[in-house]
Amino acid sequence: MSKKISNLKKRKICVITGTRAEYGLLKRLMKAISDSEEFELQLIATGMHLTKKFGLTYKEIESDGFKIDKKINIKLESDTPIGISKSTSLGLIGFSKSLQELEPDLILILGDRFEVFSAAIASMFLRIPIAHLHGGELTEGATDEAIRHSISKLSHLHFVASKEYKNRVIQLGENPKNVFLVGGLGVDSIRKTKLLSRNELENSLNLKFKKKNILITFHPVTLENSTSGTQMKELLKALSKLRDTALIFTMPNADVEGKIIFSMIEDFAKEYSDAYAFTSLGQQKYFSCIAQVDCVIGNSSSGLLEVPTFRKGTINIGDRQRGRLKATSIIDCEPNLKSISKALKEIYKPKFIAKVNSTINPYGDGVAVEKIIKILKRKSFDKLLKKKFYNLK
Repeated sequence: MSKKISNLKKRKICVITGTRAEYGLLKRLMKAISDSEEFELQLIATGMHLTKKFGLTYKEIESDGFKIDKKINIKLESDTPIGISKSTSLGLIGFSKSLQELEPDLILILGDRFEVFSAAIASMFLRIPIAHLHGGELTEGATDEAIRHSISKLSHLHFVASKEYKNRVIQLGENPKNVFLVGGLGVDSIRKTKLLSRNELENSLNLKFKKKNILITFHPVTLENSTSGTQMKELLKALSKLRDTALIFTMPNADVEGKIIFSMIEDFAKEYSDAYAFTSLGQQKYFSCIAQVDCVIGNSSSGLLEVPTFRKGTINIGDRQRGRLKATSIIDCEPNLKSISKALKEIYKPKFIAKVNSTINPYGDGVAVEKIIKILKRKSFDKLLKKKFYNLK
């Protein structure tokens, strides 16, 4: 069997990544593609990976042993709506050129950010089939919502995290034969990551855990105008009232009004000795932090997709993640001081802690990578381009 495979031309799968969090989810799938005798891995890095402000995380990709075939700089200096629009257009130009040169048989993209949207558009015009991960999900408070569904319509193979999301992709007119329920990649990553101990984490990050510990990740709500500063101010007010509590911040993504939040966190960390801010923790340290803290607070998708696996509570602020499936370990609250403070008290109540300890993560069982590879191996990429709209009966 191995001799037969070795004589076949490997099919080229081009994986595209633009953020540290997305790469963390894709890393094990990339390794599985690279290790396969049937596939050749191609890799394009763009967006935050190439920006000094966000930690130049392409170096982390390279240190993990991956070869980056193309780097596409989309100039993320501006966080204004017009700035993001221009970055998207630069992405379209860069991906068109790079994909034309690489000639992949399939591109593989995850999620809903503008970087991968430009890659999907370029692939469509170049007639390259697209495999999309984590489609069908809802985030009704962010532009990601429209981008995600648009990418689903541009894509040909769909790997989704839950039955509800599978049904939604089919509702968009996609053929059920090409929509596969595999679970969330975040659960895979958690199961296969060796976590650092409390002491190792303290030494690595140069921080000191306290009696209570909270991890904070807050992003702009991109469908709201000029609310980022106001909402972050309310969150910081609530956090400032806590005592004997270590506050570990991860910085926001490159979104509209992201700089405001970035600056406010930096100022807060300078003022409060128990507050620590990190541009990029990397997946191992991020997961290790979740394992050590009492809860995660903010509006990141990770709080819903990954944190429940650790049996930790999540305080989900505002509308950014409105519509996503939620475990019983999630507390929703409004983006104001009163509501956030109430949620911070609730997180430590015995009744809620008992609920967290019995929670089940609705995003899969940790074998998504194996399922995806198995499906890719049996699928022909040659006849995917001409899609028929699937009408619900």
